[in-house]
Amino acid sequence: MTGWLFITPVVLILGLFLVVPVLMAAWVSVSDWTGRGSPIGGSVAFVGAENYTAILDGEGLASRDFGTSIRNNLYYVLLVVPLQTGLSMFLAVLVNRQVLRGRGFFRTAFYFPSVTSSVAITVLWLFLFSSTGVVNRVLSFISVSGPNWFQDPRGVIHVILAAVGIGTAPEALTSPGFLGVSGWEWLAGPSVAMSAFILMAIFTTSGTFMLLFIAALQNISGEVQEAAMVDGANGWQRFWQVTLPMLRPTLFTVLTLGLIGSWQVFDQIYTGTQGGPAKTTLTPAYLSFSTAFNNQRWGEGAAIAFILFAIIVTLTLLQRLALRERDVPRRRRMVPVTASSTGARTASSSALPVKEPKR
Repeated sequence: MTGWLFITPVVLILGLFLVVPVLMAAWVSVSDWTGRGSPIGGSVAFVGAENYTAILDGEGLASRDFGTSIRNNLYYVLLVVPLQTGLSMFLAVLVNRQVLRGRGFFRTAFYFPSVTSSVAITVLWLFLFSSTGVVNRVLSFISVSGPNWFQDPRGVIHVILAAVGIGTAPEALTSPGFLGVSGWEWLAGPSVAMSAFILMAIFTTSGTFMLLFIAALQNISGEVQEAAMVDGANGWQRFWQVTLPMLRPTLFTVLTLGLIGSWQVFDQIYTGTQGGPAKTTLTPAYLSFSTAFNNQRWGEGAAIAFILFAIIVTLTLLQRLALRERDVPRRRRMVPVTASSTGARTASSSALPVKEPKR
């Protein structure tokens, strides 16, 4: 009762501000609530899966916008998660070396972007990547004409294909495909504008994950590394065969947090481009907000949020399945040993015949 008494305030707060709103949002996603009055009032009717169908049928504008947002966010995840994980691990190994002087300074410098407001970072990025910004000035020094980053809707893959002479879509890829988006658009890659957001995400999140890897590296015993050195392993072999397997739990945590955060990107889009140009930076999180609060289609906005939740849970479970330890045997169940069982075991062992050794 004492334990329940102490956790009751937290349970009440979470129930009031988390569980109840989630349940209400679930009801809104299957109702025709217009945003006026209470969503649980008598004037609100149950419409079943109508809102979900409007998003997933692949025919209307709502479905096409959702497909576009999934395409944009998918490329965002595929680039941000591995790059930020690899960079954060590299930085952790670098600043964890004993021979590095000023390790505290470098740790603080690498971590500092993570504690800075995302809105402030976005405003800074808009300035750096403008048509006359610092990035294009630096590119001009090597005779490269930089694009107008946040106003360029071209897909990176389309730009590369156009450079080798493929500027038009094959006829087989022009018809509407999954979620109303054609195959040529699915293969466009991240837009130039989204590429700038990808760089910003890697810049701002690698420091946080670096700290997690540093904590894991410091828990690895030095005797393990010394044993590998005695066996003749070089630096790369020690990292690949010894360090990386021992970082598996932390690696799963970093990948999971990165996956969740990448699918929930919102504030950078809201502050920077509002989904433009030409909806190439539109994400499901921002589309859910825009559909509900700007277009007053509250049911569809809530449905998008729950579809996004299902995507994140599914990908997290698949990631857990892929990173599980396959060669570790299952733990045997520990049975407590009692005095009676010990006595019986001793008696049974004493009853066994004992052979005398041969002379």
